[in-house]
Amino acid sequence: MGAVPGIFGLHDSPRPGGLFDHLVSRAQNGRIAAAEILSALLIHLAPIWPSRLTLGGLALGDCWRHSALKTGDATDGLVPLHKLSQWLAYSLIEPLQEAGIAVAEIDGLTGLAEYRNGGLFIDAGVLTLRDPSAAQREHNVDSELVVEWRALTVALLDRLADVVRARLNMDREALPLARILQGGTWTAGRAIAKKLRPDGAPPLKIISDGTVF
Repeated sequence: MGAVPGIFGLHDSPRPGGLFDHLVSRAQNGRIAAAEILSALLIHLAPIWPSRLTLGGLALGDCWRHSALKTGDATDGLVPLHKLSQWLAYSLIEPLQEAGIAVAEIDGLTGLAEYRNGGLFIDAGVLTLRDPSAAQREHNVDSELVVEWRALTVALLDRLADVVRARLNMDREALPLARILQGGTWTAGRAIAKKLRPDGAPPLKIISDGTVF
């Protein structure tokens, strides 16, 4: 924050809340897109992440490689997930709205690739392991198994959201993905994990340093 006072110290000394001031200044006619909130977080908080993958000198944070993804450019093999950054973006929506800023295109953000949402799909039998014994081993967050699981979680959350909206006769504006995550999949994932495992642990054992899960 001290390195970029023009972002975090717009009205006073650099502080976390300065990012809020920056976002308000970016609003056009009292509106800002949810994706622009995420973009600001990814760009201006990039230095906080451990040294992992970089692109153009920028730390990519929660972004990993999977051999199945082919783009033919510098992003070849890169799977961007940004669970914590998107969680923070979602959490900034209500403060901005309370300040009189309309947040548009909330579904421009994705579902959160975390172990409660992902665990729900495994525990409910939607996703199955090619090698069942993998559930007994620990896996690094950069392993292709974990990257694929998390990517599939994001894709499946979109499909599940469409089913929930249809069942409730609601559209994206009335029931954005953020509400389905908070009141639905995250809670359901936690409940089914507790039912299947006394400690409520996720179905896969993940080695994480706390900056992903």
